[in-house]
Amino acid sequence: MCENRAQWAKNVDILAEFLGVRDVPELTQCALREKYGFAQADVMVLFGGSILCGGDVLAQAMNEQVAKKYIIVGGEGHTTQSLRVFVHALYPAIETDGLPEAQVYAKYLRRVHGLEADALECASTNCGNNITNLLALMKEKGIACKSIILVQDATMQRRMAAGLRRHAPEILPISFASYSVRYTNEPAELPLGMWDDERYTTLLLGEIPRLRDDADGYGPAGKGFIAHEEIPPEAERAFAVLSQTAAVRDANPLYAG
Repeated sequence: MCENRAQWAKNVDILAEFLGVRDVPELTQCALREKYGFAQADVMVLFGGSILCGGDVLAQAMNEQVAKKYIIVGGEGHTTQSLRVFVHALYPAIETDGLPEAQVYAKYLRRVHGLEADALECASTNCGNNITNLLALMKEKGIACKSIILVQDATMQRRMAAGLRRHAPEILPISFASYSVRYTNEPAELPLGMWDDERYTTLLLGEIPRLRDDADGYGPAGKGFIAHEEIPPEAERAFAVLSQTAAVRDANPLYAG
């Protein structure tokens, strides 16, 4: 591994460790019972911003019966076209053109795993209304909820949980990032649909300004989209190094709430 690659891997992994939260080591009833004292969460949600392996995480969790209800959330956002193209290329029989993320994942879940989610939310366009639309959907369908397993792309997992804590502090969020990749020791196999290095770096970098609780961030001192988050110094240092040579993802006004 060249020196530049080694430095990139080190800093990317620091951000991934911070952002890609997994509150339990695996999505099983045993793991939930050991940490929370219950075997099933009320709801499990897969958010469509994830790379495709999130569909396999959902399927495995459904087979493990870790929740009472399963929901897929996602309309069209900055990662949607990548998902559409990847799924259709992998499974040409799955038509994805113009579909919202939730429907793409529902087709994948049905085609590959023979499973059906209990509900789909197809209108949200960003992490903020992913949460508010989810809460509205559960209210509309009369789904009582005190605990939710949240599965999002590892780059956005921490912000997703902070959004739930902001809008529904009475609900216990259980984070389980859809993948956990560390590049310091190059992985032998990458998760299905993994971003290329440049896109992955940009997505990771884009989260730090959003998570900052300052006038420009999404926390209470800024836009108020999420609950307060503390960013550790090592994550800020990794951000400072990587942002010297890589782009930081800006918010796309097309997908604003």
